[in-house]
Amino acid sequence: MTLLPIYKRLLRHFGKQYWWPADTPFEVIVGAILTQQTTWKNVEKAIDNLKGNNLLSISSLAKVNLKHLEKIIRPIGYFHQKAERLKGICRYIYENYGEDLAKLFSKTIPNLREELLSLKGLGPETVDSIILYAANKPIFIIDAYTKRIAHRLGVTDLNKYEDLRKYFEGHLPNDLDLYQEFHALIVELGKNYCKTKPNCTSCPLRKECRFKAVNAEVTN
Repeated sequence: MTLLPIYKRLLRHFGKQYWWPADTPFEVIVGAILTQQTTWKNVEKAIDNLKGNNLLSISSLAKVNLKHLEKIIRPIGYFHQKAERLKGICRYIYENYGEDLAKLFSKTIPNLREELLSLKGLGPETVDSIILYAANKPIFIIDAYTKRIAHRLGVTDLNKYEDLRKYFEGHLPNDLDLYQEFHALIVELGKNYCKTKPNCTSCPLRKECRFKAVNAEVTN
């Protein structure tokens, strides 16, 4: 099964997801950093704490005491590491662009990606989430769900992040809305059906999935 039919099937099943849930592009950046290795529910608690403490701005987070920030975002887990990363990117943006995210995001995708990847603690998935949902530039995010689903469906057996990203981008129209929606739909499929131990019986892609045929026992 090729990528566009998968996208259309998931869209019919789940409907539009309108992801990423955030009020501002900067809130997307914060969420992308905080969501690593935790649930979105915990991220929402941490963001609410930041808002409640008047810390959800580039300048505030660039200047905040690190220990205080750790207490504020404690609900997310790994809060020591994430506080350092969040403060680090905010300090970088503030020192180089002030509060002007538009200036940062005016760069080409390759240049923006290279710059963000150079910052401590920001990996490809986090950076590409920022580019796709905060900068609103078309780049495809590869997460654990995407890799698992692509392998189980037999779309591709590629494993490396960059190889998978280029595969998806090479087999889809270069369309921002499609990239944003497809990624969100893949996450929904992964959370609800294509888990480590999948619920194949109810999966909207069950008829096309080679994993179900080989591992039929997991559907019971």
